[in-house]
Amino acid sequence: KALNITKLRYHKVVIMCDADVDGSHISTLILTFFFRYMKELIDLGYIYIAAPPLYLVKKGTTQRYAWNDDQRDQFINEMKGAGKETSVGIQRYKGLGEMNAEQLWSTTMNPENRTLRQVTIENAADADHTFSMLMGDEVPPRRAFIEKNAKYAKIDT
Repeated sequence: KALNITKLRYHKVVIMCDADVDGSHISTLILTFFFRYMKELIDLGYIYIAAPPLYLVKKGTTQRYAWNDDQRDQFINEMKGAGKETSVGIQRYKGLGEMNAEQLWSTTMNPENRTLRQVTIENAADADHTFSMLMGDEVPPRRAFIEKNAKYAKIDT
């Protein structure tokens, strides 16, 4: 059955997944669904991806969220230099479920603070291509992709 745009009740669909490699994979799967079955929602600019933080860096009562390793390192260095005490706490969020409700609201859901990336047809097409290649029958392209991108994967122990 075709999508009837005139019956849409909402004009913003937000994909919210974990900030790690698994979350990226799930986002790719969801984008592939929209690209293949509801492409018009992408064309109209209704699909967004939420960007939750990956780390919470804190020292005393000061705390800052970091969305990548570089930000985390920068915040650590700033906090170490901001006083006598050198211990800086780092919490890595393995998933959205590790944040309490207030943290999730303030970092990822609150329209005043959140970061949303609007999905364009270019990045949806990339996601569709990547998913098709990873799930397809041809081994050499999948192997090349995994070898090229394996350095970005981290295993939590």
